[in-house]
Amino acid sequence: MRIDIWSDVVCPWCYIGKRRLEEALAATGEQAEIVWHSFQLDPSSTNDDPRPLHVRLGEKYGRGPEWGLQANAHVTETAAELGLEFHLADAKAANTADAHRVLHLALELAEAGEVQADTQNRLKERYLKAYFTDALPVGDHATLTRLAIETGLPEDRVTEVLAGTAYADDVAADQAQALSYGANGVPFFVIDQKYGVSGAQPVEVFQEAIRRANAERQPVTLITSPAATDDAACGPDGCAI
Repeated sequence: MRIDIWSDVVCPWCYIGKRRLEEALAATGEQAEIVWHSFQLDPSSTNDDPRPLHVRLGEKYGRGPEWGLQANAHVTETAAELGLEFHLADAKAANTADAHRVLHLALELAEAGEVQADTQNRLKERYLKAYFTDALPVGDHATLTRLAIETGLPEDRVTEVLAGTAYADDVAADQAQALSYGANGVPFFVIDQKYGVSGAQPVEVFQEAIRRANAERQPVTLITSPAATDDAACGPDGCAI
């Protein structure tokens, strides 16, 4: 089973949705190939914005800083139910384009067999934890490089990517593909290229999507009678008469 996921590394519901999907996979016993795709919630964000997250959120949505505090408290409580520890008061502003580019590198190296197959998934987890739990600046090249090396990526390749514009087109293409699916927000999951799940849905929703995808991949059971012969069918060479 393949699961494609569009998300951002500064999206709290993306981290929550990742955990809920993992719980669903564990409950069903399903092994899945997970591929992460880029989606920037705010491409205009910068790495040097000094405002606290709750202020940035309140201004972005025109709701004020108190609303931002309430929003942060809500996702922090929800995350805690899944064993995630959020420290949003300390979260650093970041433009995530470079993080997404390194994640594309991880995917390419994994597909080429140069790093472990699950490297991209582990790097995604590390970048999410860096932002939400460790309050690290995930727009900073030194931070992105250090965490990528910890995850198993070669330092020279990461440095080369961050020094240029490699995978920028892939990041843009991912975003365009998500929009073509009708996904205006993230997380957005596509299971076996058949079932889309929008948002950090409850574990049971993921389980049902996995169950349906599995059912469609089951081999066809042939039902016939003992007296049936091959003469009652048409093949590439025509039909028997």
